[in-house]
Amino acid sequence: QVQLVESGGGSVQVEGSLRLSCSASGVVGRQCMGWFRQAPGKEREGVSCINWSTSNTFYADSVKGRFTISRDNAKNTVYLQMNSLKPEDTAMYYCAAANRAYCLGLFVEDFDYWGQGTQVTVSS
Repeated sequence: QVQLVESGGGSVQVEGSLRLSCSASGVVGRQCMGWFRQAPGKEREGVSCINWSTSNTFYADSVKGRFTISRDNAKNTVYLQMNSLKPEDTAMYYCAAANRAYCLGLFVEDFDYWGQGTQVTVSS
């Protein structure tokens, strides 16, 4: 069992930046890690994910060029650097882990463990 705890959310103005962190504990192995988000009234959507070896990353088109995912396997932590934030980035952001080393993409059903979420609010 893997436990995931997110941190780093908050309120920022348009074009601001935030860095989210996700700390994993429990039986942590070679896992694809990802970030998803869910705005009120909308379905949960994939933002980004990264292979265990960091050899490959995936990004949603809406965040390409603005968000960067990274991980520190020694610390069992994955990060999401978010720059040039827009009001449409406002959502609850969730960390997720899959029982595989290589990510298949940004599909909710491919991830097995979820954090409780951290709120990101971008105001104009």
